[in-house]
Amino acid sequence: MRFSRDQVFRNSSLRPPRRPAAGRNGRSGWLLLPYLVGTLVLLVIPTLATAALAFTEFSSTQPPVWVGLENFRRLITSELVYLALTNSLIFVGLAVPLRVVGALLFALVLQAKGRSFAAYRAAIYLPTIIPEAAYALVWLWIFNPIYGPLNLLLQGVGLPPIHWLTDPDLARIAIVILSAFQLGEGFVLLTAGLQTIPRALYEAAAIDGAGRWQAFWRITLPTIAPWLLLLTGRDILLSLQNTFAPSFIITYGGPYYATMFVPLLVYEMAFDYLELGLAAALILLVLAATGLLVLALSDLLLPREGAHG
Repeated sequence: MRFSRDQVFRNSSLRPPRRPAAGRNGRSGWLLLPYLVGTLVLLVIPTLATAALAFTEFSSTQPPVWVGLENFRRLITSELVYLALTNSLIFVGLAVPLRVVGALLFALVLQAKGRSFAAYRAAIYLPTIIPEAAYALVWLWIFNPIYGPLNLLLQGVGLPPIHWLTDPDLARIAIVILSAFQLGEGFVLLTAGLQTIPRALYEAAAIDGAGRWQAFWRITLPTIAPWLLLLTGRDILLSLQNTFAPSFIITYGGPYYATMFVPLLVYEMAFDYLELGLAAALILLVLAATGLLVLALSDLLLPREGAHG
């Protein structure tokens, strides 16, 4: 017995798929318009304006005057710029390993399921979502040499109080300490990476007699190495930018310029000394260095063409 085409496709589940309307894709493209406008207004136009101002002398009270590469020459010969770059590199060299290793340790310990573990994971992520100004004010109270809880704790165990914010070396360490607790995003990333490792690998390693330490070095660490590399690159990029709030609120670059980082120096050039062209040139140099770093990291993360040929 044969059925006609109409009888076969009378059931909706057997009907051939309909072609999308001609204008559906065009209408859905309008949904991207707010994001495109936001990217243009908040990213593209300010970047182009900064690049243009970098070659001018502009104090915001007079029209900009073209000076060519003079701003870059002044930056290269400025001791304060070198000091700010040195402080930023020291901060990156100390804070990034602490955050990456801390995120990995917490991810390894708290990957089990349960209500208590969920509460601990939320507590680790909490400092990351606190506004930067409020977070800096909290640590300003913690590092207070007279009534700060950190020095009170040291005195409670018989140790002398520490002048965290008046000693240049200790002030740098204080900024590193407060940033080390903001590892929530890296913790979430590595927790997701650990969950992608098949349990069968650990079971096979246990059958072969491997212990937990051997399983970590032979299975866990090589498997999540790309995640760690991605997190390290991301942390380096963010550490070059996210030092403004703590250095501005807690120490304002002091003592003796020990916490004068590049973002704070840009702020001082632009709004304290009204050297907007010079500040734009410094931003452009930092953007160029960041771009080179991104290219280097992408070369490490992305396989080259023909590498597996």
